[in-house]
Amino acid sequence: MRENLQLRLTPEVAYEPLRLLARVSTELNVDANRITSVTPVKRSIDARQRQVMVNLQLVVTIDEPPMDPAEWLLTPDYRPLAADAPQAIVVGAGPAGLFASLRLIELGIKPILLERGKDVDARRPDMADISRRGIVNPDSNYCFGEGGAGAFSDGKLYTRSKKRGPVDKILSILVSHGASPEILVDAHPHIGSDRLPGVIKAIRQRIIDCGGEVQFNCRVEGLIIKNEEVCGVKTASGTLFSGPVILATGHSARDVYRFLLSAGVTLEPKGLAVGVRLEHPQELIDRLQYHSPKGRGKYLPAAEYSMLTRVNDRAVYSFCMCPGGFIIPAASEPGQLVVNGMSPASRGTRWANSGMVVEVLPDDIPGDSPLKMLEFQREIEQRFFHAGDGSQAAPAQRMTDFVAGKPSSSLPQSSYPAGLIPLRVDQLLPPTISSRLRKGFEDFNRKQKGFLTPEATVIGCETRTSAPVRIPRDSETLSHVTISGLYPAGEGAGYAGGIVSAAIDGDRVATALAEKFANIKNIS
Repeated sequence: MRENLQLRLTPEVAYEPLRLLARVSTELNVDANRITSVTPVKRSIDARQRQVMVNLQLVVTIDEPPMDPAEWLLTPDYRPLAADAPQAIVVGAGPAGLFASLRLIELGIKPILLERGKDVDARRPDMADISRRGIVNPDSNYCFGEGGAGAFSDGKLYTRSKKRGPVDKILSILVSHGASPEILVDAHPHIGSDRLPGVIKAIRQRIIDCGGEVQFNCRVEGLIIKNEEVCGVKTASGTLFSGPVILATGHSARDVYRFLLSAGVTLEPKGLAVGVRLEHPQELIDRLQYHSPKGRGKYLPAAEYSMLTRVNDRAVYSFCMCPGGFIIPAASEPGQLVVNGMSPASRGTRWANSGMVVEVLPDDIPGDSPLKMLEFQREIEQRFFHAGDGSQAAPAQRMTDFVAGKPSSSLPQSSYPAGLIPLRVDQLLPPTISSRLRKGFEDFNRKQKGFLTPEATVIGCETRTSAPVRIPRDSETLSHVTISGLYPAGEGAGYAGGIVSAAIDGDRVATALAEKFANIKNIS
């Protein structure tokens, strides 16, 4: 027998198996010895009141074998491709490209996955060079390479998508390739930047085992277009690949936007957000969020926060909050400085960080170029780079000094590995961004007293919140609005905003592409 049970518990009960078992036994009026398993299927923390509570949805088995959590997985049955399977080109091995490739295999189409960067292990020395030597490899960095920007920048899986089925499918696929089953349970699931690379390698191996191809160091620099239809791509080495193209190159592939524009592909400027990384001591955030001078205590995880306000008709908000994490150098070309955040699975560092950004709309930037938002991003990143010492050391300012508009004579310790330089971040940002951030910080402090503190550091700049360009596509076929055979997907196309939403979009686009092949039937 199985019982579904919803409980609202203190952390001491929710996270202690024996206490939880006793509570379940009492709620169901069943002898605890008859209960063979208590399996959480959904879990969320409610810290709105002084007493923090944990909401749990449980499946309880009684007088039968324990429940196998794997039965909740919605994993497709991947099978080897037929020798004569049609093929499609997938450009980019981030979440959109990887999940597009998996969906193509599911539907009997051979993916040829082309990635400009290196495999997930070979990326590591190049990322170390960014911090240690200030050297940015334009094809292998925190943005480019197997797994894309998400591989080494946290692995957060939270999405606001209301399509629960697709979300559960994506999470199930990740679990079947090595992610913790806990991501199916937590309201804000998180793999961790230390564990996600192993999941990515398992997905790559799945693609290869089923008959797909994965090629690294293979930068696409042009489309093959015949009769207003994309029928393949050409690479920097001169190699040609034939087939319809799923373009999943991520939000930082600026060279791709430029060659698309030169090829006559319609592009549109897209709104984004610009600001800084804000770093607090994690212990301070724990105290504030959990309303306790003792912080999170024994049972609760490192606390998160979410901030939002409006200043002069533009949103000011926290983005990509990383509890127990690090700040990392995320430039994708020499001469740029941009930062991002990540957390290991344990979320166990001494620092909490998040992007603190201001909404910027296309109408805010003069000009008619489809690439004007891209150029706006690039100019800010170059300004921060040239303000420094020629390395990836980042301009930084105490949060209170940023708000007061004065320099910082010293800086708190930081997780940022390339080092900080005390500079006027408020003056390096565009005035409209700085002024809104100041007022936003003051508003956040009114909502949560103690958030605005000299213990916090403003580190700049944070500009890669989303793609600065949208590649418009038909709402039915998901192909480009004017050139058939091109399927823009994921964050880089302007249709996603994180690992899960990009994976969902890659899955959807692959399904739409498959409908073009007459021998693919019963697509679900």
